[in-house]
Amino acid sequence: MEEPVNQAGNVTDQDAILVKAFQQGDKEAFDRLVQTHQKTVFNICYRFLGDYSEANDHAQETFIKAFRSICTFRFEASFSTWLYRITVNTCINRLNSKSYRQQKKLIRFEGKSGTEKGGMSFEPADPDPFPLSQLELKEKENLIKKAIGSLPAEQKAVVVLRDIEGMPYEEIAAVTGSNLGTVKSRLARGRQLLKNMLKDYLG
Repeated sequence: MEEPVNQAGNVTDQDAILVKAFQQGDKEAFDRLVQTHQKTVFNICYRFLGDYSEANDHAQETFIKAFRSICTFRFEASFSTWLYRITVNTCINRLNSKSYRQQKKLIRFEGKSGTEKGGMSFEPADPDPFPLSQLELKEKENLIKKAIGSLPAEQKAVVVLRDIEGMPYEEIAAVTGSNLGTVKSRLARGRQLLKNMLKDYLG
């Protein structure tokens, strides 16, 4: 399996050292694990939930769950895989919650003709606007974000993990608890749904 690395070396090996240190009583080791993974955890939450505040809340919830369970971590998978599985499950639970579904009832993907209550809202004209190309790019990014947000949870998971976070198929399978064939079929279906939703807007 391809392993994530950074400039300091193999993150997975460093994670294992920190997890063992925490399990042996070094409470500061968990803070270092948070520092290593907080950006990815937040990004996954944001891509799932589409809201900064929601993403921040559920990234924190992810780390709280990890903190409570880390002493039972058995090193059967990498720490990052274990943590991202908690992240994805936390987000899916939120998406499936009754309160979230009620909150999102008025938010629908309608494309350029939508209104604030119809799902697409655009910021008022700025007296010192960005160049047109940047405005168009921002508009496309918003369309893509809303399209991803409308995907079913299982397809959203693999699209976010593969196409946005660049995670290897094998790790996605471990994170989602699915086999490789299922991961690839969900990804293909998710990509096709995105293509269908965006074809009239992105050319």
